[in-house]
Amino acid sequence: MTGFSIIIPVKEINDYLRESIPHLLALDYKDYEVLILPNEKPSSLESEFVDERVKIIASGVVSPAIKRDMGAEQAQFEYLAFMDDDAYPSLEWLEVAEKTFSEKNVAALGGPGMVPPDASKKEVVSGIFYETLVGGGGLAYRYRPALEGFYVKDYPSVNLFIRKNVFHEIGGFDNAFWPGEDTKLCLDLIEAGHDIWYEPTLLVYHHRRPTFRGHFKQIGGYGLHRGHFAKIFPQTSAMPLYFAPSIFLLGNIILFFLGYANTLFWQIWGVLLAVYLILAIIDIVCRTRDISIAGMTLLILVGSHLVYGWRFIQGYFTSKLVSKLR
Repeated sequence: MTGFSIIIPVKEINDYLRESIPHLLALDYKDYEVLILPNEKPSSLESEFVDERVKIIASGVVSPAIKRDMGAEQAQFEYLAFMDDDAYPSLEWLEVAEKTFSEKNVAALGGPGMVPPDASKKEVVSGIFYETLVGGGGLAYRYRPALEGFYVKDYPSVNLFIRKNVFHEIGGFDNAFWPGEDTKLCLDLIEAGHDIWYEPTLLVYHHRRPTFRGHFKQIGGYGLHRGHFAKIFPQTSAMPLYFAPSIFLLGNIILFFLGYANTLFWQIWGVLLAVYLILAIIDIVCRTRDISIAGMTLLILVGSHLVYGWRFIQGYFTSKLVSKLR
């Protein structure tokens, strides 16, 4: 049946979903459903969830990957739209998806997840980090719209569409991974000969972590799994940009200790660090003129590279990762 099944894995009904549901039910499209998969079905639901298009499916305590697979099994429409619980779509989201699928004839679509306009200052800081070239490593198109669309090999599931028949053809999500199940899904798509198109107008608003501690925890998780994937799935994960934070971390440590043998190494270290910080400051100032936000972003940027770099190394040399359930 032509239409969209929007699948949202979640631990429990939360405030993010309460914000998202009105946007989902206001979408400028006719044929769609919203499948929400909490661990347990709530005993009662607020009025905004009481709609024939909204289905609450209790999944039990399982990973988000399994929840998404369960949603796909019960989806009644032709296209699956995966979205996180802390995101909400633009009004024309499904119209854009339908048009792009028709024009590009691809198996899957991805679109940017922008910081919501009413986000907190800490969310804004986290968002700017991801959007900068120095911080995000050239993946800014995932967080703010690029000028035009293009083919990609990897895309996060916060805003990811896939044809249902293709999803079942490749076996759905690999439930051995979380996070990272979306990377494995995209790799399976590419290896099966399918294309993934990035569409800049396929927009959702995605909350960042509300605390810096949460931001660093998330960054660490990304680094750990990307490091492991760089070893076991080099086709899409062994890219220079993913290794860069680890090189930054190790370079700082090596030059610091070499300086005790010859102070020239400290001079080299100082020059390289100064260039890095100057480029980062320019990058950040191009995105905000708020001094306090810019200062916090610079600190978050440096800290994120160190955390990601260390966790990437850990992931690379880990024989097997064990994902914790939500």
